[in-house]
Amino acid sequence: MVELDSERAFLAEAKSALARMHADVLVREIPVLGGEDNDERFTNEANQRAHEQRTLALVDLPDVPLFFGRLDYEHGTIDGIDRIYIGRRHVHDGSGEPMVIDWRAPVSVPFYRATHSDRQQVLLRRRYGFSDSAELTGFEDEPMIGPEAHDQGDAFLRAEIERPRTGPMRDIVATIQPEQDDLVRAPLNPSICVQGAPGTGKTAVGLHRVAYLLYTERERLRRGGVVIVGPNRSFLSYIRKVLPALGEVDVRQITIEELITHPTEAIDGPETARIKGNERMSAVLVRALWSFIGTPTEGILYSKGAQRFRVHDYEAQEIVAALRGSTGYAAGRNALAQRLAHAVLVLMEQRGDSPDDRVQNAVARSKPVQSLVNSVWPKLVPEQVLHKILSDADFLAEVAGDDLTADEQAALLWAKPARSWKSAKWSPADAVLLDELDDLVERRAGSLGHLVLDEAQDLSAMQLRALGRRCRTGSATVLGDVAQATTPWAAGAWDRVLGHLDKSDGLVVELERGFRVPEQIIKFAARLLPVIAPTLGVPTGVRTVADALAVVRTGEESLADAVVEACRTALAGEGSVALIAADDQIGALQAELVGAGLEAGLLGESEDSMEATRLVCVPATLAKGLEFDTVVVAEPARIVAAEPRGLQRLYVVLTRAVSRLQLVHSEPLPEALEQGVLR
Repeated sequence: MVELDSERAFLAEAKSALARMHADVLVREIPVLGGEDNDERFTNEANQRAHEQRTLALVDLPDVPLFFGRLDYEHGTIDGIDRIYIGRRHVHDGSGEPMVIDWRAPVSVPFYRATHSDRQQVLLRRRYGFSDSAELTGFEDEPMIGPEAHDQGDAFLRAEIERPRTGPMRDIVATIQPEQDDLVRAPLNPSICVQGAPGTGKTAVGLHRVAYLLYTERERLRRGGVVIVGPNRSFLSYIRKVLPALGEVDVRQITIEELITHPTEAIDGPETARIKGNERMSAVLVRALWSFIGTPTEGILYSKGAQRFRVHDYEAQEIVAALRGSTGYAAGRNALAQRLAHAVLVLMEQRGDSPDDRVQNAVARSKPVQSLVNSVWPKLVPEQVLHKILSDADFLAEVAGDDLTADEQAALLWAKPARSWKSAKWSPADAVLLDELDDLVERRAGSLGHLVLDEAQDLSAMQLRALGRRCRTGSATVLGDVAQATTPWAAGAWDRVLGHLDKSDGLVVELERGFRVPEQIIKFAARLLPVIAPTLGVPTGVRTVADALAVVRTGEESLADAVVEACRTALAGEGSVALIAADDQIGALQAELVGAGLEAGLLGESEDSMEATRLVCVPATLAKGLEFDTVVVAEPARIVAAEPRGLQRLYVVLTRAVSRLQLVHSEPLPEALEQGVLR
């Protein structure tokens, strides 16, 4: 008890030190350059932004402990220090001496990597326990030498994982395992793709990897920025507090629909969306765009005073042929005007003139040159090209080549074509095609420093190409599980995903140990793997939980009552509870819960829907990536029947529980799940 009081006193000192650091930043004067040119304005804005970020990074979050571990080193291992406290950010006292070391610092690595056979000069590893309000409640020591040395990490890991949860996702910085730490601390290049079964912590690995890279490569990444792309806003709301808890407040977290900002109103059917998402569409778009370029049938006659200069049609044809396909569409159009003007300047020089660049630019802007350019290389916007593809069957057949079958072409064509591209209503898949055309017309400038794609197994080839264009010179962290690919347009194997991203040199790494989902639940859900992902092995669970799995069969008329009872029983315990059902069923079930006197939110209604109540009703299509202490799944067969990849969706739904899963059904379970079910 005396030592616990001492540790609490040190925590209070560290919190006071952090408060001083925060206050120092608030009163620190920001250097301001007095000039008005763009460079100085940019520098002033950057200084102001850096000050704001530093201020936010030093805010003491009331529910986030300042440290979670301690290492006692052999004397002399670190100059002047034999003991370090490890936390989410660096804290120093008034004289600059470290009180808490950032978990990302090299000296903190043994906290995650040291073993009794390779203790890395560590004498003792201490792990701390905290309440949800960040009150220090206890600690656990792991001696690394002597007769008391033995592994205790699993007990601590289990206690932390099973600590009841509500609201957004928590960081796992205190419980990162060695195989996860390898990925978190991997260098910026090459890109990494993490295939992770449910519960292996792949999302947490990706987020902590971002925090680590910003620590080690901050200046390099600051120029291009870091972006996290998630599957939907509910998922991003769930993970939104992890990086701020780790001291990183300047990372953009968005969906791909928000990244590709073209307005959408239409909805494609699954087959049409699949075709539009296929990589073959990239070749169709290229042929369609360049088909707008014609062949000059006349030359140009340029007049300057009394002089006439003629560029013949065959010369213009040679210039167009040389430019076609060798550059971007808009750049080629500009180059055509300049090359025609250059041909005129050659004629001027032959007559003894000495024209300069100003003359060439004037010729390029002249009516004869612009008239020819407009007739053979028209100015285009992406919408014009895609409108013609989707509304003109003959044109589509021409540009489809051997890439699209007749049936696929028929599926692409609009049943009622818009009169013009200006009145067309575009779908999300169209927005991705327009994005590709936009880059073909005028190549996108700049590149992100690092891109994180979570649930990447659901992205189409064309979506991946769009993301890759935004990260041409940067690196990527790709996270997903091919067994959870629920979209008809999914790109497929990870090597293909990396290829579409233009990161073919990326490394594919598999996480197999499920820390978050109990072994009984993993094995039950894995019965679906031979059907949905036959190339994957069964993941390994490291935890078993008493009564983790229950299956209840009921009549159709009593299904709602059974669901209400299951949720009521779950609420009698601790932690978060989710009811997951098919999208077209979840609203009615929520009404039943509310009618029975239970407070139940509906995921997707607001950003804080997971924080408002302990019980959340989750549409099956929004369940991916989320975790709850207890999950009640209503009518699995209806989830399966709702979409072409319904079994994959069910696999996602079954693996959302950290402690307990209960299935309530009136219709028969899928055949693979029925085998050996105990009722």
